[in-house]
Parts: sequence; C-alpha cells; structure tokens
Amino acid sequence: MKYTVIGVGGTGGILGFQLTKGGKDCTLIARGENLSVMEREGLSVHHLWDDTTETIPVKAASSDHYMEIPDVILVCVKYYSIDSILPMVRKMAGKDTVILPILNVFGTGEKMQEALPDLHVLDGCIYVSAEKQGLGKILQHGPILRVVFGERDGSVNDKLRRIEQDFQDSGITPVLTEHVQRECLAKFSYVSPIGAAGLYYHATAGDFQREGEERDTFIAMIREISELASAMGYAFDKDYVSINLEILSHLDPSATTSMQRDVAAGHASEMEGLVFDVVRRAETYGVEMPVYRKIAESLQ
Repeated sequence: MKYTVIGVGGTGGILGFQLTKGGKDCTLIARGENLSVMEREGLSVHHLWDDTTETIPVKAASSDHYMEIPDVILVCVKYYSIDSILPMVRKMAGKDTVILPILNVFGTGEKMQEALPDLHVLDGCIYVSAEKQGLGKILQHGPILRVVFGERDGSVNDKLRRIEQDFQDSGITPVLTEHVQRECLAKFSYVSPIGAAGLYYHATAGDFQREGEERDTFIAMIREISELASAMGYAFDKDYVSINLEILSHLDPSATTSMQRDVAAGHASEMEGLVFDVVRRAETYGVEMPVYRKIAESLQ
C-alpha cells in the first residue's frame, strides 16, 4: 500500500522513517529547506538512549508536486494546524483512502470526519517521545513506538489488518482496537497531564521520575482524566497511573514535551486542546477536576 505522511516532525518523521526502513512505499510531505535536505541527504534519526544515529534515503515531495493517490494518509501535524491542512487532505485522498490522524488531542478524528464528510477518517494516537532537531533530523528520546488506531464504530476490515501488518513489519508496535476512543483517551491521560504539569513546573522528565510535588501533580491529573473518561462513557479498564509512570520511566531525564518546547520558542502550542478543552469537558460532564482547573487558570 502507498502511505503518505503529512507533518514531518517528531511523530511524522519517526513513522515515515520506520515505514521506509521497513520497505513500505511511503512519501513524506514537506516544504522548503526541510524538503530539499531530505531529497538530497535523506532523513536522520538520533536515538538518545544509546547515542546512535541512522540516516536513510526517503521519498519526499511538496504537497503541490505529490500526484499519487495514497491508500493511507497519516496526519501528524499539531492540533492547531488541522484546519489549514484540510484542503491538502481533500486534494490527495481518493474514495478508498484511509485517513489516520495521529495527534496528541483527543477527538481529532471525529473533528476531521465532520470537516471531510465524503472521506474516511479513523481515530488514532501514538506513544513516542521525539522532536525535530533540524533539517532532515529527528531526535528520539526513548525506544517506545506504538500506534493505536481503529474505527469509531468498532468494526475491523482487511485494510486495517494490512495497516497493522505493515506497522509490525516496520518496527512500529500496532494496536488495532475495537475501542479506539477509549484507547485514545487513555493515551491522552498521559500526554495531557505531562504536558500541562511540565509547562506549569517548567519540568523535565527527570522531575517527574522522582518523588516530589511534580510527580504527585502528574498522578493527580491522571486520576482526574480517569474520572472524566468514566463520565464520558469510556471508563478505563486498566490502572493508567501505573502504566503512565512506567512509560515515563523509560524517557531520558532531560526530555520535555512538544508543548513545552513550542511555548518556550514562542510558537503556537496545543495548550487549547491539552489543557483548556479538558476543563470545558469536565464542566459539560459535571466532573470536578481541581488540579486541572488550577493549572489552566495559571496558564490563561
């Protein structure tokens, strides 16, 4: 199958790299100097945990010059860029193309489906810690690389099975689920608390890996997300405090979240979707979330 990746940052860059390395037909959509460097020099990934770097040639193209009809479009932009890339998705997608958004913010697939009613949008999320380090260069902080995806109605078909196998072949751990909304909200129970608390405390992964106020706040926010999930009808069937602490333990102590890096650089951030939307959802569903409210008020 043909894969196209929109958004060659920490998420899209890693997925494009792994799919290409796995022998899959994958094109990375880029622009400007980043595109020129990838066309000329390939894509490099530096593994922080063992200080190794691997560079491979990749297929890359601008959106204007990409003329194929992909089987799968992986949308890996930031949440605030979704509206701006919708025309690109409409142009690229055929009637049988599957669109898989892999973003930090819960509910992105449903939002895109409403905007693209004639196309086929799944839901998905990713477990990875990585960032764009320069032109044609990605820094990966830890070895975890897992993609959760599925249909919101719980159905499974042959195409989804083929995506699952392609991911597996490419060193990406696939989780094809019949409960994708619950699973995406479960992932959100990590990325939202770590992003919000990291920004609030100006903290790195190391600050959350040891006992202290930062770690206690992170745990309290996971529990508040769990209460919200239950109120929304997606009650968790696992202890995500333990699971998220285990994920955190594998990160380099110097790692920070993409939202922290965006805010520090003065760029647009996903604060709206990762923090303020949570408080609004809590109000809608009548859930008390005092820690989230405190942090949201401090970040206004």
